[in-house]
Amino acid sequence: MRNKRLPKPMHLLIACQDVEYGLTLARFMEYPNLDIERCHDMAGLLRLVSRSRFDALVLDLDLDNEGDIDLVSFVRQRNPATRMILLFEMEQIDAALDGIRMGAFFYLPKSSPPSDVALAVNKALESRSVAADLDTYEQTVFEELAGRTEAMRRVIELIRKVAPTDSTVLLLGESGTGKEVVAQTLHRLSPRSEKPFVAVNCAALPESLLESELFGHVRGAFTGATEDKRGLFEAADGGAIFLDEIGDMSAITQAKLLRVLQDGEVRRVGATSTIRVDVRIIAATNRDLLEAVNQMTFREDLYYRLNVVQIRIPPLRERMDALPALVNHFIALHNARFNKQVRGVSNEAAQYLRQYPFPGNVRELESIIAHSVIMAEGDEVMAHDLPDYVRHGLVARPALTYQEDATVLPLDEMEARHIRYALEMLDGNQSRAAKQLGISRSTLWRKMRDYNIAPPGEEDRGADNS
Repeated sequence: MRNKRLPKPMHLLIACQDVEYGLTLARFMEYPNLDIERCHDMAGLLRLVSRSRFDALVLDLDLDNEGDIDLVSFVRQRNPATRMILLFEMEQIDAALDGIRMGAFFYLPKSSPPSDVALAVNKALESRSVAADLDTYEQTVFEELAGRTEAMRRVIELIRKVAPTDSTVLLLGESGTGKEVVAQTLHRLSPRSEKPFVAVNCAALPESLLESELFGHVRGAFTGATEDKRGLFEAADGGAIFLDEIGDMSAITQAKLLRVLQDGEVRRVGATSTIRVDVRIIAATNRDLLEAVNQMTFREDLYYRLNVVQIRIPPLRERMDALPALVNHFIALHNARFNKQVRGVSNEAAQYLRQYPFPGNVRELESIIAHSVIMAEGDEVMAHDLPDYVRHGLVARPALTYQEDATVLPLDEMEARHIRYALEMLDGNQSRAAKQLGISRSTLWRKMRDYNIAPPGEEDRGADNS
C-alpha cells in the first residue's frame, strides 16, 4: 500500500466575534496537518497577527465595530502571503468588496453554512501551499544566481525586509548588475504582487516623450496628441513602477515625480486636473546621485524621497561565485530560445570566463552566453565558441589588471580602456560594441562621453582638421 504524503503543516487563524460560531468553524476544518488558533476581539487579532504568521485567516468584519477594512491592509502589511476569507453581514457588502480589492482571497456572508467556509479555507490553503512551494523555489534560484558573498547576503536580507512594505527603494549599481531583477523580486514578494509591475528606462526616451509616457497626456496637448492617453503611473495603479536610470531624468520631470511621491497624484500633460494613483516607486541608477545633488542636476528633496531604503548591488566581478549558476541559467534560457541542446562549457571556456572582468556585468554575461550557444556545434561550449573579444582580450591583457609599473589602474580607467578595445575590435561599430558589452546603446554613448572616447578613426580626422 502506497503511503500518501501528508501536506506540510499549515497555520489558520479564525477571528470571529461570535465565540460559538468560531468554535463551530474550527470543528468543520478538515485540511490535514492544520494548526488552528482562534480569537474573538480586535485586541486578540492584533496580538496574534503581530506575533505569528498565518497561512490563512477567517476574518469577521464585525470584529471592528466600525467595520474598518484597514484590517485587511494591516494583515497584508504584517504577512503578505496570508490568504484572507472575509465574513460579512449584507450591509457590509461594500466593505467586503473593498477587502477583495485590497487583496483578500474570498468573502462569504456570515449566514453561510460552516461547511462552505471550510471549503473556502481549503481552497485558500491549497493556493497558499502551491505559492509557498513556488516562492521557496524561486527564492532559492534567485539566491543561487545572485551569489553568496557577504555583500549579496546583505542585498537578499534587505530585499526580504523591505519587500512586504510600501517603502520607496533606491537601487544602486553599475549598468548590467541586475537592478531590474531585484526590482521584480521586490514586487513579487510584496502585497502588490498581483498588481502591475511597470518598468521604464528614463535614459532611453527624450524628455518630452518620457513626461508623456510617465504621466500621460490629453488630446491637443502637443502636435500629434490626437487622443487622451493614460501614462505609466496610471497603468501601474495598485502595483509598482520601476524607474531605471533615474539620474538622467530632467528637472521638469523630477518635479512632477516629486508630486507623485508627496501627494499620490499625477497630472497628464496639458491637463488642468490631477488623477490619484497608488503606486510603489522603485528607482535605480548607476550614477552618483549625491554628486548630482551637489552639482544641482538632481533635486535634493527628490533624492531623499527616493532614498528611503537603499540597496547597492555589487558588480559581477565581486561575486564570481555566482558565475557557474548564471552560466547554466543562461545556457538553459538560450537553448530554449535557439532550439539548442548545450549542456555546459568546457574547462578551457570556463577558464576564459573566470578571468574575464565583465565590465557589462550580468547583462554582458548573458550576451556572451547567447553568442556561445549559437556558435556551439556540440553539447558543450568550447573556447572558440566564445566571442572573439573575450578570448583576444585575455591574450592581449593576460593579467586583466592593466598594470603599469606594478600599479593597478582605477576601475573607471579599466572600463574606459575596455570600451576603447571593444570599439577597436569591432571597427568602431557602436551598436555591435554595445551589444557585445551587454549594455544599451545609450549607456555606451554616455560612457564614451564621460570618458572622452571618440570612435576609432575620428581621432585621426580631428587631427587632420586642426
